[in-house]
Amino acid sequence: MSAGDVHTASGRRLGAADPRQEGPADLRLVPPALAAWAGAAPAVGAPGRWTALGVLLCLGAAMVLLAVPGFPGLPAVRAARAATPVGGGDNAGAGRRRLHTTAAAAALLCAAAGAASAGLHSADVRQGPVPGLAGQFASVDAEITLTSDARQTFPRVRGDRSTPVSLLLDAEITRLTRPDGSVTRLRTPVLVIVTPGPATAQWQRLLPSTRLHIGGRLAPPLHGGERAAAVLRPDGKGPPRITGPPTLLQRTAGGLRAGLRTATEGLGPDARALLPGLVVGDTTRVTPELHDAFKATDLTHLMAVSGANLAILLVLLIGPPGSALRVERRGLAPALGISLRATALLGGGLTLAFVLVCRPEPSVLRAAACGLITLLAIGTGRRRTLIPALAAAVLLLVLHDPWLARSYGFVLSVLATGALLTLAPRWSDALQRRRVPPRLAEALAAAAAAQAVCSPVVVLLASRVSLVAVPCNLLAEFAVAPATVLGFAALALAPVAMPVAELLARLAGWPAGWIVSVARTGAALPGAEIDWPDGRPGALLLAALTGLVVLFARRIGRHPWVCSAAALLLVLAVLRPVPLTRVLTGWPPPGWAFAMCDVGQGDALVLAAGRGSGVVVDTGPDPRLADRCLRDLGITRVPLLLLTHFHADHVRGLPGVLRGRSVGAIQTTDLEEPPEQAAFVTRTAAAARVPVVRAVPGERRRIGALRWQVLWPPGGAPPGRAAGPLPQEPNDASVTLFVRSGGLTLLLPGDLEPPAQQALLRSYPALPHVDVLKVAHHGSAHQDAALLRSVRPRFALVSVGRDNPYGHPAAPTVDALRAGGAVVLRTDRDGAIAVTGAGRELRAVGRS
Repeated sequence: MSAGDVHTASGRRLGAADPRQEGPADLRLVPPALAAWAGAAPAVGAPGRWTALGVLLCLGAAMVLLAVPGFPGLPAVRAARAATPVGGGDNAGAGRRRLHTTAAAAALLCAAAGAASAGLHSADVRQGPVPGLAGQFASVDAEITLTSDARQTFPRVRGDRSTPVSLLLDAEITRLTRPDGSVTRLRTPVLVIVTPGPATAQWQRLLPSTRLHIGGRLAPPLHGGERAAAVLRPDGKGPPRITGPPTLLQRTAGGLRAGLRTATEGLGPDARALLPGLVVGDTTRVTPELHDAFKATDLTHLMAVSGANLAILLVLLIGPPGSALRVERRGLAPALGISLRATALLGGGLTLAFVLVCRPEPSVLRAAACGLITLLAIGTGRRRTLIPALAAAVLLLVLHDPWLARSYGFVLSVLATGALLTLAPRWSDALQRRRVPPRLAEALAAAAAAQAVCSPVVVLLASRVSLVAVPCNLLAEFAVAPATVLGFAALALAPVAMPVAELLARLAGWPAGWIVSVARTGAALPGAEIDWPDGRPGALLLAALTGLVVLFARRIGRHPWVCSAAALLLVLAVLRPVPLTRVLTGWPPPGWAFAMCDVGQGDALVLAAGRGSGVVVDTGPDPRLADRCLRDLGITRVPLLLLTHFHADHVRGLPGVLRGRSVGAIQTTDLEEPPEQAAFVTRTAAAARVPVVRAVPGERRRIGALRWQVLWPPGGAPPGRAAGPLPQEPNDASVTLFVRSGGLTLLLPGDLEPPAQQALLRSYPALPHVDVLKVAHHGSAHQDAALLRSVRPRFALVSVGRDNPYGHPAAPTVDALRAGGAVVLRTDRDGAIAVTGAGRELRAVGRS
């Protein structure tokens, strides 16, 4: 038989004897890794006695399995094996049973090890005085050592306020002075939260390993089972008091990261924000709006550094997977004449430097461990198998740092990598058998496999499912490698040749800008994401549906017409053309004149001003919900956007209204309170180049059949009319409108409280009855009965969030409106509400 016949008979592309051949999947390390993970996850933060009991149970079960008859170390088994023929079927069956028993025992031992490691780490965090002092919210003086870079939080709306942007830093307390003056030396992890102030930039420049002296107040951890034993909030807003500089390695890494930021200064805003995040995980320039776009398209893994970055660098060094052990090696290493073992050592050094510069995030640690194990296999000439490398990496990392077992980032990284190694090759082969081009098949299979396994976990973080994730990942994928390679080149050259680094950064800005364009375009589609049940039930439901789709995909693939119909339905679900949506859902109803959007606990109102045009009053707290409401209504032009006052639940949705629409002007009240929200409106309007004007009491405007008059607040009166005192409370400074749309009349009082409502009625004693009243302040109990009797609405509409903690709308308010003859509709029960007709044909309908 010739060598070619032997090669062909092996059934493998490279032949059975080829040391580079991947061979069948080796899954032996997978059960121990999963067992260690399953043991560590519940043990982190659990009471010590329960952890100890679990460890003992796992050890006992493993000992029982190893002691059962048939274990190869027992004398009886050795005698039976000697008496049984070598080729006997009984001996083969017994061997398989021994292997299964040993594997089960190994998994139990790994579970015990994972639980024991988690229990010891948890006990170490809980010991010492810090947890007790945190429970008392004690003020302390502490010396700390930073263990991370500063990272910014994104503002969130809570009630009528927006939480300020804070800085978070991980640290260890090394010396603690208690309120009684006693001093303790320790090593307890804490989370430092720095409120914004004039010294924010100085805090943001701090590097890991920097030592500080802090006076502040301790508080319990934000969430149970956290790595940090407490939260430490520094007193005041002054600069940090540095007692020791960072280490040389951290200064070098920090200098490289700062050099990349400097090299990208000349790029456009989006590329300047993304490129440092894509290359080294520096997201300090990422805006909330950009983050939301990447989140809606499931591209957030590109916004922060991930294992793919390290994979790109290693491929550049050693060539594509499968070629590292070949004589005809590829990559930079053979081109530079570097030997195989030296290549493995160089790759190991590159991996460690990557972790240092990009910081030890969960995905980075997972990729580094996999890379080091693979490089070890290459350096020793062993067969390179990636699934055992992944399993070994998970096992070692979970035992070393059991907090990773409860890290969503680590879970998503491992799941995505496992899908790329197991599901993606099979799906790619299936697509190629259906005549899909190989490159497209590989990219599509990789994106679909990662999305299939990661989506149920993403649902736990955000109760939504992205319908554009796979196409957006496909479109962004080809730009990731050039942006990463050019970005790292700029990073390396910035300290020695900044002009060259800036040139490389400009080149990297093109693919980075493309990635941002994909994210923004995908997120702007009407059906980019859909709401999904949250929590574990939602995750299990999505996992079950995904499994069914995968199960029936092969059968469906045999019927081209079925595939085409499914693809068409998906496209329609994403694009949501308004005429089709109106036919299918009946929303918005024909001839609508006024709509109240369902934006949760906030206000967002729309007055129809012609085909595709509407005057918007307030924007609600969430840009995504405001944008969705206007899209469903078919609004593409906003001649005027009026913000009644600057509370967050009325203005934070502003970016959603501006997204993809022409806005003529933004009109606001005179009282700029709260100042941070007024500044947000000014900043957002300036970025969109939309002018901001003040509402003047008594001013009248008209667009076609739509007319309105500003009734309140009294300050800033027009020439020839005396101005009243401007209210000093944001709610009482709400711009109030009296609106006529054809034969329909409406009163929109913002969030006026009873004193302002009474003053409004005194200013306009002849205020007529109205068809529709937007109930002030989400239907709170603070209403002026005389105003309600005066306007006597036929419909009273309340914009309110489901299960809100304020008890809105208040029962007395609802009862008073109904007693006056009004029909009360509320967005928490009726969904978005639209008003049509006038006179006897007046109707108000909810969407739900």
